[in-house]
Amino acid sequence: MIRFLLFLLFVSAGFTSNAQKKALFVIVDGIPADVVEKLNTPAIKEIGKKGGYKRAYVGGEKGTYNQTPTISAVSYNSVLTGTWVNKHNVWGNDIKAPNYSYWNIFRMLKVADPSKKIAIFSSWLDNRTKLIGEGLPQAGNIQFDFHYDGLELDTIAFPHDKKSDFMHRIDEAVVEKAAASIKNNSPDLSWVYLEYTDDMGHMFGDSKQFYTAVEMMDKQIGQLWEAIQFRQQNFGEDWLIVVTTDHGRDSATGKNHGGQSNRERSGWMVTNTKDLNTHFNEDSISIVDIMPTIARFLQIGIPRNQLMELDGIPLTGKVSALNPVAKIEGSRIHLKWKAVQKNGEAKIWLATTNNFKMGEQDNYTLIKTVPLKDGKTEIDVSKIPSGFYKIVIEAPENFLNRWLVIDKTQ
Repeated sequence: MIRFLLFLLFVSAGFTSNAQKKALFVIVDGIPADVVEKLNTPAIKEIGKKGGYKRAYVGGEKGTYNQTPTISAVSYNSVLTGTWVNKHNVWGNDIKAPNYSYWNIFRMLKVADPSKKIAIFSSWLDNRTKLIGEGLPQAGNIQFDFHYDGLELDTIAFPHDKKSDFMHRIDEAVVEKAAASIKNNSPDLSWVYLEYTDDMGHMFGDSKQFYTAVEMMDKQIGQLWEAIQFRQQNFGEDWLIVVTTDHGRDSATGKNHGGQSNRERSGWMVTNTKDLNTHFNEDSISIVDIMPTIARFLQIGIPRNQLMELDGIPLTGKVSALNPVAKIEGSRIHLKWKAVQKNGEAKIWLATTNNFKMGEQDNYTLIKTVPLKDGKTEIDVSKIPSGFYKIVIEAPENFLNRWLVIDKTQ
């Protein structure tokens, strides 16, 4: 009997460790952290108790080369690619010229394993056709296995009204379809986008209408969370869910966004994973950290040249270094980082090109290798004069990168 019980424990442990990994990320539009924190959001709180909740800034690093507009499509692409606007090149909701050289998480997964299933559920068709670039050669020719979107164009099923109630009905339909697909199809990676909260914010600002929309959104998150739990309980799958927002709102009225005020930059995220690391507990996490976190969970082997460009850092598992800072004084670059691990080395790579943005390789040179624990080093560039430098710190568990843009015309 004891041997039989031990056998069952062994089988159970093996089943858990080999459980299929699935991921869902949800972007809910235009909800600053102070609002989601003060309202009745039981689903978000339940997910946070399983893993964690954290404020996470949007808008890039204020006043630097990667400062990013706090605008919807811009932030969506930062979540998708793990990079800020200086790289992914989506500057507004018109999505004029996305730079597909910076791969999104769906492309990463499909390149790593074409058999994996991907899904998108969204009110906005452009999320699939422009941001991800479904079917476009320059975006990798990826195809979604499941999609339910473009409902904003269907004015028969969802007749538009001045109060924007139609958008709430669209979000309800999107969530219903997404929950059903999770239960029945179990895509390996899914994106759900919900818009109604932003519509209420633009129309009414900080108001009862906006707060009601946020609480309705939480019920929709509850539906998705219930579908995930169904899969976990009945199929033994290992699921990651991350819920985030794309921007905050202005402090004066709560109606506007796009700028760099603290409240417009005030994002947040919540996740069910328990494997949160030192980085998650810092005050410097941002929406670009979501993509590498999902990639690590799904065990996607990100190509080295893409890793060297990521602005995000995984929020789970081991990390070696955080918070890179680069400054140039005369002919010397002063480079700093926070060493999370004390063992190992940091390889310092330098390039004066940005060929990557055109889909080509940069000419990196290994400048030096230093003990990771030092947390700083200097680079003499007297013999490498340039108006532009790309610096990559290769640590044992993650990469960090910084740009130095000296000649603003480059």
